[in-house]
Amino acid sequence: MRDIAMEIVSLNVGLPQTIMYQGKELVTGIYKYPVSSSLHVSKTQLDGDGQADLTVHGGADKALCVYPEEHYAHWEQVLGQKMAAGTFGENLTVRGLLEYQVCIGNTYAIGDVIVQVSQPRQPCHKLAKRLDWVDATLQVQETGYTGYYLRVLTEGVISKSSQVRLIAKDEAGITVAYANQIKYHEKTNIEAAKRIAEIQALSASWKQSFLKRLAELGA
Repeated sequence: MRDIAMEIVSLNVGLPQTIMYQGKELVTGIYKYPVSSSLHVSKTQLDGDGQADLTVHGGADKALCVYPEEHYAHWEQVLGQKMAAGTFGENLTVRGLLEYQVCIGNTYAIGDVIVQVSQPRQPCHKLAKRLDWVDATLQVQETGYTGYYLRVLTEGVISKSSQVRLIAKDEAGITVAYANQIKYHEKTNIEAAKRIAEIQALSASWKQSFLKRLAELGA
């Protein structure tokens, strides 16, 4: 099997903080900042990292958030400003693995840590507030530039210089980009929804979402 080169551009962490947005307090963990040190990765998160709303963020299915560096040029052009790594709340800013190249269920080694792609990243309202751009969530969905989440199969230590290699590609071959397309644009595609829901490695929340959709479609 040919290894797919995947480079970590930046390793980012941040603990929840309280910000003021339009005169109201908001607790959020979306502010992530690059670090140069090596960090331990547990089954649920990186050392020094945290999430504010654990009902929709973090946990075993979403231990690490990944975002491709390649998308930053697009957003910088749209918003007319430079953006630092971690702006999208990602733990790993990467180069070389975009949504159309990465399949849900793919397993990778990052140094001695073993991870598995669990679902596309589903942007929440806090990203819009982080960017001060009300359409951020919709635009991320429309472009498909969502990033994705990893679950940790084997804990260990990672750093910006950790080498990344593909260990196993999921048999279903459903890319993150395809899952996004069905989730947001082809909402009545029953066969595709069934294929996605059947992916063994799919996160519990996305599996439930697609099973609910299938029930509503009478499938």
